[in-house]
Amino acid sequence: MEYDSHILKFLTEAGSEGLSVAKISRHVFNASNTFFETVDFEEVHRYVASFVLRNSKSAESLLQKTERGIYRLNPHSAETRQLMLQFGEEEEEPASAPHNEDLSLSLFD
Repeated sequence: MEYDSHILKFLTEAGSEGLSVAKISRHVFNASNTFFETVDFEEVHRYVASFVLRNSKSAESLLQKTERGIYRLNPHSAETRQLMLQFGEEEEEPASAPHNEDLSLSLFD
């Protein structure tokens, strides 16, 4: 689902500090809500809460609970390392394009 990738993206950006479920929900809501397609915040919040609980059950899970209500990507999980590589590849900037000079003739010289 689209929400999964948003959740993982925001947790990747948060780094080792992590985010609360409420903040993750707000970010996912803002990223998913468009002018033509509105989504219900409560629906998004329920989905985020269930996703976080489902993926933070064991020590090898994708997510890790750091303190009360704060979750981050589990640095000891193989899935997390793979995600970090994938998101790192997406964020890489392409090589800068050569500077295009204006070679047109001036009408007023």
